[in-house]
Amino acid sequence: MSTEIVRRETHGKVALLRLALENKLNPLTDELIDALVAALQHVESEPDVHATVLTGSEKAFAAGADIVAMSKLDYQTAFCEEYIGRGWDRIRGLRKPIIAAVGGYALGGGCELAMMCDIVIAASDAVFGQPEVKLGIVPGAGGTQRLPRAAGKSTAMLACLTGESMSAQEALLCGLVSKVVPRDGLIDEAMRIGEQVARHSLPVLLAIKESVNRSFESSLSEGLLFERRLFHAGFSLVDQKEGMAAFLERRCPDFVNR
Repeated sequence: MSTEIVRRETHGKVALLRLALENKLNPLTDELIDALVAALQHVESEPDVHATVLTGSEKAFAAGADIVAMSKLDYQTAFCEEYIGRGWDRIRGLRKPIIAAVGGYALGGGCELAMMCDIVIAASDAVFGQPEVKLGIVPGAGGTQRLPRAAGKSTAMLACLTGESMSAQEALLCGLVSKVVPRDGLIDEAMRIGEQVARHSLPVLLAIKESVNRSFESSLSEGLLFERRLFHAGFSLVDQKEGMAAFLERRCPDFVNR
């Protein structure tokens, strides 16, 4: 599945999605978010695709929300139409792993979109930030919620209260990204990680993502119990039997995703 503004390639068990607006800053318009959600949901429906790499243009992963559209909103319209929430919240419910390959600008909504992904790989020229305060508004797609969880309270306060951006190396040091690579190796590295993820059993990947996400929404004791129940449930899988047999027999496992 491919649209003009979200282009898709499939490499084995990994889907590569590119945000591809004519505006290379990739402002996150409703049209773009709807197309992205449709593409990601299509991946969810494909049993042979286990992971997605999401990237942008040479200039930007996404440089922010659609300021032109936002400038025309009033409170009643934003609230009643659930601006941002109605499309963005569907990304949160996706179960397969998503890897963000971030090059160039990832500002405002672009930074928030990257944080909605499960792994973030940054090019050395990547720039992250939450500049909404400069527009006289609060971040609206998770900037005040996901950034403290990813990078800590002080870093999140600095970013959100000043609107200052951070470099890829700064993002790495605070834990916002997993690793930084040269720009010309960004997609190759993200795809390598995607392929490393996708070779594993799909039901186990779904369970791991769900369990890690649960850690941010529950107490430690409840999170540990949730993890333990998923661990116990794993003994019902054919892939658990195969994985452990392959380990004992010193061979690569042949997972069947059940």
